[in-house]
Amino acid sequence: MPAYFAVIHKDENSAYGVSWPDLPGCITAADSLAELDSLAKDALQFHLEGMREDGEPIPVARSFEEVYNAHKNDVGFHAVILVSVPQEVKRRPISLRVSELDLALIDSAAAAQGVDRTAFMVSAAKQAARKEL
Repeated sequence: MPAYFAVIHKDENSAYGVSWPDLPGCITAADSLAELDSLAKDALQFHLEGMREDGEPIPVARSFEEVYNAHKNDVGFHAVILVSVPQEVKRRPISLRVSELDLALIDSAAAAQGVDRTAFMVSAAKQAARKEL
């Protein structure tokens, strides 16, 4: 099960931002710490799957001490957490029909979060499901 240390940043009047120093470009954000765990796992899983699909080497994770010492003095530093995900998750292709306006909205929101369309829609569905509970 791959596991990487992520850095949480929180500036005044902002969401919690999460990034993985060992995985450039792997980021997410959450409005609360309660949402953070699920969103962080999703972001890490999608990023690693994308690297595998693209044939990129998966980097070795640094230790807690290395990550903490490298970021403890960052502006807005909040914490370092360990995020782990299953080695592989079986994905199934689906087909959706949406209006062009809705698709443009989805793509715009996904780009703003730095994720692809699929990752955005899965994250939005999980967030809506959590609110239902």
